[in-house]
Formats: sequence, C-alpha cells, structure tokens
Amino acid sequence: MQDPPSALARELGQLVHDRRIELGLSQAELAERCGMKQPQISRFEGGGTMPTLPLLRRLAQALGADLTISLTPHDKAA
Repeated sequence: MQDPPSALARELGQLVHDRRIELGLSQAELAERCGMKQPQISRFEGGGTMPTLPLLRRLAQALGADLTISLTPHDKAA
C-alpha cells in the first residue's frame, strides 16, 4: 500500500523540524536562512504543504545537511 501524499509531507516536515531543533534555530531563523517567511516554515513542518525539490535543497543547505533521494526496489526493501 502506498502512503498518501499527506503522510510524506508530514514526514518531510518532521525531518526539517527535528534538524532545526537540533541546531537550536527558531522557525524565523530558518526562514531567513532559506529565503522564506516564518509561516511558510510552520506550515511545512506541520505537513501542510508538499515541498518542491528545489525547496528541499534550500532547506537542506540552510540546515547544514545533504539532501539524499533514493529509490529502493520493493524486493530489496527490509
């Protein structure tokens, strides 16, 4: 069964939230680092929006992280 897009949006938002907290950044500070506004960060972290790949790249850079995307064949998944 496939995850609905909203589940993916929540998962991505949680990853960004966790990294932001780990770095001790506020939503406003992260927004400034990646050229966004604080409400956009809040909406994204809450899973309310599906980010584009360029936005994910900007967020990763602002969070001092690498963006890694991979495909795993179903027969190889754990």
